[in-house]
Amino acid sequence: MSVRVRFAPSPTGYLHIGGARTALFNWLYARHTGGKFVLRIEDTDEERNTPEAINVILEGLRWLGLDWDEGPAVNDPKGESIGEYGPYYQSQRADTYSRRVDELKAKGLVYEDEGALRFKMQREPITIPDLICGDVVRELTDREEVQPDFVIVRSDGKPVFHLVNVVDDIEMRITHVIRGEDHLSNTSKHIALFRAFGVEPPKFAHIPLILNSDGSKMSKRDDGASLEGWQKAGYVPGAVTNYLSLLGWSPKDDSQLLPMKEIIERFDLPQVNRANARFDLEKLQWMNYEHLRALPIDQYTELAIKAGVDFGGASAGYIEAALATCQGKVKQVEDLPEFCSFYFTDEIVYDQAMASKAFAPENKEPFIQLRAKYGDIGTFAPETLESTLKALADELELKVRNLVMPARCACTGVKVGPSLYDLMAVLGRDRVLSRFDKALAQMD
Repeated sequence: MSVRVRFAPSPTGYLHIGGARTALFNWLYARHTGGKFVLRIEDTDEERNTPEAINVILEGLRWLGLDWDEGPAVNDPKGESIGEYGPYYQSQRADTYSRRVDELKAKGLVYEDEGALRFKMQREPITIPDLICGDVVRELTDREEVQPDFVIVRSDGKPVFHLVNVVDDIEMRITHVIRGEDHLSNTSKHIALFRAFGVEPPKFAHIPLILNSDGSKMSKRDDGASLEGWQKAGYVPGAVTNYLSLLGWSPKDDSQLLPMKEIIERFDLPQVNRANARFDLEKLQWMNYEHLRALPIDQYTELAIKAGVDFGGASAGYIEAALATCQGKVKQVEDLPEFCSFYFTDEIVYDQAMASKAFAPENKEPFIQLRAKYGDIGTFAPETLESTLKALADELELKVRNLVMPARCACTGVKVGPSLYDLMAVLGRDRVLSRFDKALAQMD
C-alpha cells in the first residue's frame, strides 16, 4: 500500500515551530517513500477561520518548500482544491461527519447525553503500536473510570476533534499518522473509533516535543516559536528545514549541514528520537549563515531585495559583484542593508570615532601617496591594490593599518565591512579616488 500522510493544522493566525516540524516530518516521509502528502485544514473554529489565518499556513508551507500533493489550492474553504478526497477544509465536510455518526448510531455505539452525543468507549486498556514510542498501553484514567465515554458531537450539533480527525483519516485513506507526542493521550480514543467503523487504524508515529533551551514548554511568545518571525528576519528556507529536520531526528552519522535531497534520502521514522528536542537559536543562526553564504548569487540578491537593500539604479553586474563581497560576511540578511549601503551611494557618513583616528594629520601625506599610486596602477584588481598598498607601507616604513584604516574609512565610513581590496575593486578606480579626495579634504 502506498504511503499517505497528512498535516492537519488549525488556522490560529500563526504557524508554530512544532507545527512546521510536524509538517516537515510528514512531507519528508512521503517524499522518502514515494507516497502522498495531504494538507487538511481543521477550520471548524468559526472565530479563527479567516482567509488571513489560513493564508499564514499556506504561505508558511510554501516558504519552507513543503508542497502538498492533495489539499487546498487557495485560502478559501469553498475554493478549488487538489486531489480526489476533498473537500480538504473540515468546515465543508459536515455531510460526511453526519453520515459517519449515523453509522455509529446504527451500530448502537453512541447515545445522547444532555444534548450531546457520546461514543461508547471500551473499558479495557488499549495498546497503541507506535513506530517511535514502541507499544504504549493506555489504561483509563481515574476520571475516565467514572465516565469513559467521550463526546463526539456537542449539544450545538458540532462534531469534535476526535470524530472528525478519525473520519477524515478514513475518508482520505491515510496510512500513517505522524504527529506530536502531546496527541498520544488521544490515540486510544482514535483507535477505538477506527475499530468502531470497521477500519484498521493507520500506523502511528508520535514525534517528540520541542522545548525551550531551558527545558520549559515552548509557547507562541517564546523566541523562535513562530515561523513568520523567521520569514520576516530573512532566514534561508533551506536552513530552517535543515534545522527543523534535526529537532528530533538524526542521520546515522553526525552530519549537520544537509541539502534537502540528502535529508529526503536519509530520513526514516526509526531514526526519530524518543527524547524531547530543545530549540537552540544559536545553532539555527549558525546554520542559517552557512546556508546563506552558499546560496547562488541570484537567490542571495532576491533576499537582499526583500531585506530592503536599495540598489539605487546600479547595473546587475555591479550589484552581483558588490553582494558577492558581502555574502561570506553577513550572518543575518536583515543586517545586509546597512552593511552594503556604501556601494550604492556616494554620500558616505563617517563613523566619527574611526574618522578621528583614520584622518589624523600624520596620515595625510602617506594617504596622498596611496591616492597617487592607485591613480597610476594599470589593473584596479584586489591583488594589485593589496600589493601596491603593502609596498608603499614598506617604502614609508609604516604599519599596513596606517594606510588601510584611512582607505576603509574613506570608502565605507565604517570599521566593519567586506575585504578592503575586494570592495575597492568593485567600487572602481573613479569612485575610490573620488572618496579618497573627500577624505583628504577632511584631513585639512
